[in-house]
This record gives sequence, C-alpha cells and structure tokens, in this order.
Amino acid sequence: MTDALRSRAAPLRMRPRRLVTPDPLLPSDVAPGATAIVVGGGIAGMSAAVVLAERGVAVTVLEANDHLGGRLGAWPERLPDGTEQYIEHGFHAFFRHYYTWRSILRRADPQLSFLAPVSSYPVISASWPAEDLSGLPAAPPLNLLALALRSKSLSRRELTRADPDTGRALLAYDRATTTAELDNIDAATFLDGLGMTERTRSMLFEAFARSFFCNQGQLSAAELVAMFHYYFLGNPEGIGFDVPDTDHATAIWHPLQRYLEQRGGRVHRGTAVTAVEPDGPDWHVDTEAGRFTARHVILGLDPGALRSVIDSSPATAAAAPLLAEKCRNLAVAPPFAVSRIWLDRDVAPERAPFSAVSGQPNLDSIALYSRLEEPSIRWAATTGGSVIELHSYSCRLDDAEDAAAAMRAELATLWPETADATVTHAHNRLEATAPAFPPGSAGSRPGVRTDARGLRLAGDYIELPYLAGLMERSAMSGVLAANDVLAELGAAAEPISGVPQRGLLAGVPQVPRRRKDRG
Repeated sequence: MTDALRSRAAPLRMRPRRLVTPDPLLPSDVAPGATAIVVGGGIAGMSAAVVLAERGVAVTVLEANDHLGGRLGAWPERLPDGTEQYIEHGFHAFFRHYYTWRSILRRADPQLSFLAPVSSYPVISASWPAEDLSGLPAAPPLNLLALALRSKSLSRRELTRADPDTGRALLAYDRATTTAELDNIDAATFLDGLGMTERTRSMLFEAFARSFFCNQGQLSAAELVAMFHYYFLGNPEGIGFDVPDTDHATAIWHPLQRYLEQRGGRVHRGTAVTAVEPDGPDWHVDTEAGRFTARHVILGLDPGALRSVIDSSPATAAAAPLLAEKCRNLAVAPPFAVSRIWLDRDVAPERAPFSAVSGQPNLDSIALYSRLEEPSIRWAATTGGSVIELHSYSCRLDDAEDAAAAMRAELATLWPETADATVTHAHNRLEATAPAFPPGSAGSRPGVRTDARGLRLAGDYIELPYLAGLMERSAMSGVLAANDVLAELGAAAEPISGVPQRGLLAGVPQVPRRRKDRG
C-alpha cells in the first residue's frame, strides 16, 4: 500500500480509496500469444500499453507525431545561439493525488526523483492583490476554512451571505445527484448563484474553471463541482503539486518507452492511423505505413482524432453503432495557445515559478521555466536571460502569432520588467485537442468499453466509473482499458486508487429554510 493510502492527514471520509482491487485467485500474467495495438502514445495510451506489456501482452503503440506524450509531449528546439532544448505543449501540474499516473511514472523512476514541489502557487491579477493557494491544510474542510480566513478577496461577511444551497452543492458532491441537479446548468450560472463579488469570483473561481480548457459559460456546472471536489474539497493530499525538474521527454517519455520496449513492446512514431476495421475476432489498423493486426485495440486519441478515425472506418461504425453515435456527439474545447519565449534578461526575483492569471482577456498562466527545470535554468545562467511560457487555456483568438502577441502584452501589464525585454526566440502554438464538457453532455460521451468486442477507448474525455481529472483521468482510463483486456484474457486487474468519490455532505439531508410569516 502506498504512503498516500496510509495517510491519516484527512478525516476518515476524505482518505484515499482503493477503487479497483485485483482478484487474488486470478493469474497476473496472460497466456502466451495475446496481442494488442494501442493507438496514441499520450498518457492514456502509454498507461494502457505499460500495464499490458507487463502482463505478457505483445503491445504495439502507434503514434502519429514524431514524439510521444500528446498534450504532455516534448520535442527538440534549436535556439538562435545554437543550443538545443526540449520544449513542450504547456505547463502541467503533477498533483499528489494523481495516484494512477504516478504509479505509471514509478515504472521508470520508482522514487519519482524527477519531481520537485512548487512552493508557491499564486493567482495574480492586474486589479487585485494576489491570492496564494499554497500552504493550505491538506484535510478538507480545514483547507476551505483556512482559505476563507486568510483570503484577501473572500470576506467572512460575503461567506456568510453566500447562497447556502449553492455552497452546499460544492460540499455535497455525489455523481448521480450532482449530475441530475447541475449538468444542464453552465458553470457561470452556477457561480452567479454563490452571490460572490466580482473580485472573489475572479480570484478564486475563474482561474480554476478555465484551467479545464473551457469558458465558464460553456462548462457544465456538474463538471465544475466534480472538479472542485476532486482538486480541493475531496483531495486528501492537499492542493500542492510537483513539477518535473527537467523536460518531459527526458523525465517521462524516453524512460517509459525504454521500459515498454524492455518488456517486448514496440513503439512506432510518425505513424498516423487512418482507419480501424474488424476482421472476425481480430482488428486491422490501417496507417500510411501499412496495416497492423491484433486481437485487441485501444484507441487513446484526442476527441477530434477519435471522431475522425471512426468516421473513416465504416465497418467499425456499423459494428458499433453506439460508439459511432457518441463519437459524433463529442465536443472539442476551444483552442489553447502556448507561447514559450526566451528573453534577454531575468525577471524580478519575487516572481513565482508558476502563477495562475485572472482578469486578462487571453493570458491564463505564466510558467517561469528558468526557475523550474534544469535545462532552462542552465541556459538562463549562461546568458543572463529567462525562459517564460505563457498559456491561454481557452483562447479567443484564431492565430498562434496573434495569441502570442496578446499574451506578451498582458504579461507586461502583470510583470512590468518584461515590457522592454527583447525576445531572442519564441515558439508559438495554437491547437484544439482538449475535450469540452458542455452543459447537458453527461452520459453522452463514450466509455472505455465499446459495443464492438475487442475495441476499447482511453482519454481524458472518456466517461469513467470513477472521479478523476486531467492527467489522472487520462492515466486511469488507460489502465481501465488495459484491465478490460486483462479480464477478457482471464488475468487479474491492475489496482487503481482514487480520491473519495463523494463529498463531505453527500447524503446528508438538506435543512429546510425557515420561512418568515408575513402579516
């Protein structure tokens, strides 16, 4: 049992849970001859591939890009001074309750030695003083009380005047009840019901809501409440997180690929899948490089790519009409923009390595890589410059260069010392690969198991039986897909742990309000 599962920092109802326990009567390994193809080499696909390869399944991973990782991917970039650095799709926080994802990472680094804690996690604004979300007690609801007491934005008067029904919904998360009551409401309307001031809402809720790649008006209130429970009110580890001390390729993807290959797995990068078709008990996976065949297939694609593959696979759509229908209903979030810039000077010493941003039209976060990861730290020490990444989670602009220019101007508003700095190099990207969770979408997304035998799905948009978010949702879906293959092959499941699946007040009867007599 992990240290997290032995933790006694949280109340009994808020301790980690074992969600999947392997059957001790089943064998761990599968019989020889089992084959599987995993389409997509991101978190979901590699999590599935690693578990299957460990159990004796001959796994082939097909990745369209020339690098692994999906939205956590990294690739080399040549700088004007001739040096080379790996750059990434954007900053990611490795929260300590990502039990499944951390378990996968421990395969390549048992001590997770590449992860280092982030000591400060401020939410900054051009209009109001910063809020610091670090250093809160781990145990809910003490973390909520501590935040309320020390917050510069949330006053006690405001807290006591908040709508009790809306506030209770945050503490009473229950999948069935929360979905039934809130899924048809957008997050903006739900937050309106709290009755908070613009300052409190902006500093404590806006940055949180947008970190799921959706604007409040396009995000289901049920999803917001679920994520608030997952990251804050139901998180036994606290809201602190860790980050890699080097690039993602060096820390994660190269070691995981080696680990997989040492267990007989194969990885084909630069191999885009064009169609997936059934052939009796087997599946053919077509690519521009040729055809691959296996008994089991896991599609670990982003929602748009999955929809495209199923649209190009008429026999699969005919064999799995429910899958085809749910893929047609998949919603893709607005594009996110990332701009990595190399400046000719350092920023002010008090700047935090990571800052969430509230109140700007485009800029949602600032990651100061020259204080986060060793390659950027080394470059900054040599040149006297700094490396900064700007991120817009739900970008209003449709051009990468325009988005980068807008975020750069907003950075100068928040960090004035960058206004006159020279950008010696920049890498700007804009892409729409993240899932959306619009109001009314619960139950419309596909699950891990499809209505075609041998075909499974994995990804951070998949409807899961357990609560998880972002990277952990990807990893959990991949392991659940692997477990479904193992179950068909008669082998024991991979264990899965998670946060408590219900809030502190879930199931507690609501106290009716007293109505004053009017005479």
